[in-house]
Amino acid sequence: MAKYFGIDKVLSVPNIIKENGGLMASLYKLYRMDTLKVGECVGIDKYGNKYYESKRFFLCRNRWVEYAPYYKMEYDGSQIPAEWHGWFHNRTECIPDQEPFRPNYKWMADHTENMTGTVGQYMPYSTTRPKIEPWIPQKKC
Repeated sequence: MAKYFGIDKVLSVPNIIKENGGLMASLYKLYRMDTLKVGECVGIDKYGNKYYESKRFFLCRNRWVEYAPYYKMEYDGSQIPAEWHGWFHNRTECIPDQEPFRPNYKWMADHTENMTGTVGQYMPYSTTRPKIEPWIPQKKC
């Protein structure tokens, strides 16, 4: 009966707060991510992002990422490296930290996030003269 009315969810709130590190840590996570979840930390990538999994949630909702604190509120999906992307989107069950063989060649470029909309975005420039030049009126002395 309690499960039918959702009372079991209300009773688990203190447990969720406790597992997230207390009240202040839970409020901070709620502010940053808009949700509080409890799960097992399966790994951390080299950028500091933490990856979690919980079997209590539906497929495609059972895995989530907590972005590194230095991203603050400026995080997006392009900050997930390629090796974690497949696991995060349920394409593979292999956790990148536990894979037996992960090639790391010298020619492979390091992961970079999408910089569109920031100061570091790609801005093309032209080396040809424009066909139309703007008119600049002469100033009176």
